[in-house]
Amino acid sequence: MSETRQRSSGRVIPHRARWRGRLAAFLIFGMIRLVSSTIRFRFEGGPASFEATLSQPGIFCIWHNRLALCLVIYEKYVARRFAGRRMAAMVSASRDGGMLARVLELFNVEPVRGSSSRRGPQALLEMTSWADKGLDLAITPDGPRGPRYQIQEGIVALAQVTGRPILPVAYHLNWKIVLKSWDGFQIPLPFACCTVFVGESMEIPREIGDAERETLRQLLESRLRAITRD
Repeated sequence: MSETRQRSSGRVIPHRARWRGRLAAFLIFGMIRLVSSTIRFRFEGGPASFEATLSQPGIFCIWHNRLALCLVIYEKYVARRFAGRRMAAMVSASRDGGMLARVLELFNVEPVRGSSSRRGPQALLEMTSWADKGLDLAITPDGPRGPRYQIQEGIVALAQVTGRPILPVAYHLNWKIVLKSWDGFQIPLPFACCTVFVGESMEIPREIGDAERETLRQLLESRLRAITRD
């Protein structure tokens, strides 16, 4: 089955979650809420080291296999501590992405449907629109198909057109299940300790060529890998 619908004009229409997907999204949301309530969160350098970088909205950059707790971290340490802060996050246009988009909505996050392989230019425009409205942005730069821990160029292009700094974020779970998926998706277990790492932010100049963009992509990848602890 194709992962997206497509009009005769060639425009890709993202799949929306049907009732089974909406039910699954609600169950996942509830499970994240339940498990995360038992988890101890700590920041390398303390929470202030994270909050100090958030005086202005940015682009959060986190690996695909750490999606499980990223919305909770944003809610606890950004949305609740900075009045009016909200986020738009990119999610695949596939059927599975429709279910994940519903999870984002339950966390009061605006889903933007697209990826490097499907609906990329449209999604970039939508993310730029949300940036203009003052929202934080979020991308899993190695998603939705990988390779794992390799950053695609989309996040660099987004930072280039929006002028937003990229903030690399990762976390380490001392107790988890690692799935045998392409990304080694990590499922937190109750009463785990989650240590959050925040890398050095990066700003992308608007007027750069392909070679400079690739150099910055590699630098961002190295910064995110440097704070990744499996």
